[in-house]
Amino acid sequence: MNAIREAFQKTKAHGNGALIGYITAGDPKPDLTPKIAEALIAGGVDILELGLPFSDPIADGPTIQAASVRALAAGTTPLKVLQIAREIRRSHDVPVVVMTYYNPVFRIGLEKFCSLAKECMVDGLIVPDLPVEEAGDYREAATRFGVDTIFLAAPPTSHERLKEIVACSSGFLYLVSHFGVTGAKPAVENSTIQLIKRVLPFTSGKIPLAVGFGVSKPEHVKRLISDGADGVIVGSAFVNLIRTNQEKIDALLKELQSAASELKKATKTIESSSLI
Repeated sequence: MNAIREAFQKTKAHGNGALIGYITAGDPKPDLTPKIAEALIAGGVDILELGLPFSDPIADGPTIQAASVRALAAGTTPLKVLQIAREIRRSHDVPVVVMTYYNPVFRIGLEKFCSLAKECMVDGLIVPDLPVEEAGDYREAATRFGVDTIFLAAPPTSHERLKEIVACSSGFLYLVSHFGVTGAKPAVENSTIQLIKRVLPFTSGKIPLAVGFGVSKPEHVKRLISDGADGVIVGSAFVNLIRTNQEKIDALLKELQSAASELKKATKTIESSSLI
């Protein structure tokens, strides 16, 4: 069984949803990313998503765009991100997913990138600007190297295309909760709950469903998990903490661990007494 699928099964067995934590690798400096990852994992993150900083992050809002700028200015490269993933994976039994736009993959070479990802113990890849219809070679290479291909579905995705995306995805399906780009939101929109209910019949029994974009508070997490999501993806909330505390590293690590802990508590679906 692959590590991502096992992580979802483990959280379900403990009466929890999965907490997937996103950070931009190299923000604010590459050598701090493993420490930041350790704090999030100590707080309860079940899967870590490392964003590979890119100069034109079309799916990301201002918070993660700014993190990419900081990471690139600090000298973060695609190869460094993969090396960071390996350092984290060697120290922690938590799956690591790399989110990258396709340009760095293309520049390095598809075969070489997937080979390096495997060598660096990356468990899955998310490529938001690669449509499933054009991803045949990518899927073949990633599958051959044992790396999960995590595709995105969004509010306008048709039922017919959703079936194709689910069939081509492994690890989990990334459900974009609303139109637009990443960024913290004040509340979960009712349209997001309706979207989960529309998508669940396509994923149930086939692949875990994780919801991202705008998830930033424990009450968001609780509602999404209670309405059927197998996991939630939190990014901008963590990245904001990194931005505001980047000069106070000890305080930053404590803040990240505490925030992750509160979000993880909100994933609980079964009271512990009912598990005895």
